[in-house]
Amino acid sequence: MCFFRRKKEIVDPSMNYLVVGLGNIGNEYAHTRHNLGFMVLDAWAQASNILFESKRYGSVAVFPYRGRKIHLLKPSTYMNLSGNAVLYWIQKIKLPLSNVIVICDDLNLPFGTVRMRLQGSDGGHNGLKSIQDCLGTKRFARIRIGIGNDFHPGEQIDYVLGELGPEKEELIARTGLRIRDGIQTYCTAGPDFAMNFLNSKPQSQEND
Repeated sequence: MCFFRRKKEIVDPSMNYLVVGLGNIGNEYAHTRHNLGFMVLDAWAQASNILFESKRYGSVAVFPYRGRKIHLLKPSTYMNLSGNAVLYWIQKIKLPLSNVIVICDDLNLPFGTVRMRLQGSDGGHNGLKSIQDCLGTKRFARIRIGIGNDFHPGEQIDYVLGELGPEKEELIARTGLRIRDGIQTYCTAGPDFAMNFLNSKPQSQEND
């Protein structure tokens, strides 16, 4: 269910951007595969020495970068209602959809693999589905991070909500900084350069 109606887009001359990391609030979800969006933004904030503040529909931090303001949002609505938080902050900041990027986990990609697209289906992800329902479009940028699909039939929920080990959390933290660099590229050089950067294999894995 979406609580808001989408308003007409207004291009913001102050060059604001909204980066949404999807996840569920609560300590029981903090280290799970489904919370990779939160983990990426936490790694970004920690490395950049910025703090999240509790705001309406989520925790928000602002990262200034080359004349832009990149707003990092961790929705507090739980995954299935993520769209309400995203739409609220789009309207509050007065953003065009081209300045919105959503980060989420993906069962269909090998663990740690990063893929950026400018539009697409929800792929069965409830957070993306909620956002698409509230925005009334699939045309917004999303960065998907692979969590693999190493589970037996009927065990998908347990797998998605299962906890990561310390080594995998460390990998996600490094991945988060690479995603930060890709988003900074998106904000300054445009989506094509960002996708070329994020969708290529990291140099550290070229010889794997």
